[in-house]
Amino acid sequence: MEKDYTALLDELREGTLDKLEINTEEFMDFQKAFMNYSHRKNIVGTAKRGGGATYIYSKESRLI
Repeated sequence: MEKDYTALLDELREGTLDKLEINTEEFMDFQKAFMNYSHRKNIVGTAKRGGGATYIYSKESRLI
């Protein structure tokens, strides 16, 4: 079953999730949802050594 990344991003924004862990295998599917997410400028991702990334919500919007 494919994950609903938009729903997970909503949970991150609403504070239901503290962080969202994305592994290398699911990154391309996640990226599609992330690029279409209207609040993506408030989502900050940090790459992990060996692949994958951790995403958190920031109340400060990124300029990029």
